[in-house]
Amino acid sequence: MNEQQQTLFEFMQQQSDKLLTQTLQHIGLTFISLFLAVLIGLPLGILIVRRTRLSGTVLGIAGILQTIPSIALLGFMIPLLGIGPKPAIVALLLYALLPIIRNTYTGITGVDGAVKEAAVAMGMSKWQILTKVELPLAMPVILAGIRTATVINVGVATLASYIAAGGLGEFIFGGISLNNTNMILAGAIPAALLAILFDFLLSRVQHLNLKKLKTATITLPVLLILLSSFYFIPSAYGGKLTAGFTPEFMGRQDGNLGLQNKYHLKIHTIVISDAVMYKAAYEKQLDVISGYSTDGRLKAYGLVVLRDDKGIFPPYYAAPVVREDALKKFPEMEKTLNMLSGKINDSVMTELNYRTDYLHQSPERVAKDFLISKNLWGPERNGHAGTVRIGSKIFGEQYILADIYSMLIKGYTDYDVATKTGLGGTKICFNALTNNQIDFYPEYTGTGLLAILQPSVKTVDSLEGNKDKTYQYVSNEFEKRYQLKWLQPIGFNNAYALMMRQKQAAGLNVKTISDLKTYLDSK
Repeated sequence: MNEQQQTLFEFMQQQSDKLLTQTLQHIGLTFISLFLAVLIGLPLGILIVRRTRLSGTVLGIAGILQTIPSIALLGFMIPLLGIGPKPAIVALLLYALLPIIRNTYTGITGVDGAVKEAAVAMGMSKWQILTKVELPLAMPVILAGIRTATVINVGVATLASYIAAGGLGEFIFGGISLNNTNMILAGAIPAALLAILFDFLLSRVQHLNLKKLKTATITLPVLLILLSSFYFIPSAYGGKLTAGFTPEFMGRQDGNLGLQNKYHLKIHTIVISDAVMYKAAYEKQLDVISGYSTDGRLKAYGLVVLRDDKGIFPPYYAAPVVREDALKKFPEMEKTLNMLSGKINDSVMTELNYRTDYLHQSPERVAKDFLISKNLWGPERNGHAGTVRIGSKIFGEQYILADIYSMLIKGYTDYDVATKTGLGGTKICFNALTNNQIDFYPEYTGTGLLAILQPSVKTVDSLEGNKDKTYQYVSNEFEKRYQLKWLQPIGFNNAYALMMRQKQAAGLNVKTISDLKTYLDSK
């Protein structure tokens, strides 16, 4: 069913099992990190009350940690802790520390001095003053900090799916990749409702009278532990192997949907970013991954492609998609871009990707070396006849292609170039193109067909997985609907694939996707 035909309610009802799983994971991640943040932040807050000279340093460090962009913080954690819940929990914990430490410090220092003097006069020890006077009186302020930390964690936890930790971000990232508003809202609305719900419940606790507040304070740690345990409920139903699929792969007919429909493949699956997926397979954190047949990391990480014996991964062309008004504005551009047509086959693209993804050579260097090898590189003309805006998605192959096109335009025309690379998924790139933010970007006919045009199943079946028929259909529809033109194909076939580590696949005697299903179904 197309997104245009399916309401948000119908989508959420259809995906109810997955939505429940992701919600439980989201709650678990939020409260595991919150519980740890309280265990660390509360004593730190008390410490800087007693040793005020440390207050500036401690609050400063906590403040700096919170200013680090959340996606960057997760990136820093991956080399230290790998992928999965551990780096996500640590990142969320660091974000939650500042409001808890600051409010603990503010709450205790705000207790009336006369009250503390009276406690001393009654012969109370420092520990008794802290537990029976200062903390109870400061608790509303401390709870306000915990309340703030909770709302922050619910929001930031959506990024956990980027590193295969689960949560409602799986739907959000999948929706962005697939241009599917229903999918985005299916993740965003529950996350927002969780934040509102937890904020409301903690606000009620915060405003209890002192006697009830003491009872609630004792109950709160137990409740945090209980909510934290939600994360482990879905993982209790795992299988023999674990698969890691990208958000876009999860929602496409030539992806996970096809695996379920044609192979009836049932495998414990987590959603993960392409940026960390291959390394996770190499490090044995994942057993099966989705990928592209031309990806250079196949060679780098010792992976093998499982043969698609039922043909759900048809090959597709890669080609530049250009605004028609840009072709009129830059009349030399089409001929220049088509110079790349037929020059890159599967093995060449795989080698270029390998140099970027594994050898960490810059896309610019890889692009220049390729053009020189094909006698296509020319010195820049430094032209001033207008600026062509090139976009790309956020993975190595796209960066390479964008740089190749940039060098061709600078070397063979009098146009200048402005690149807007790393635009994220299909939705962002396509919207940038249709909204006249860029003039062209490299795209794949399969993505154009299934993620952008989203035709009926009957129409998709009529194309028979034929790359030439698909190219013709996509070209015609893009021109008709969006006034966009697909130029000549670059040459390599871009197809999805399932991959495993070579040694593991050989040990399990898995060569095809059907072999994988047989192994998973065996007891």
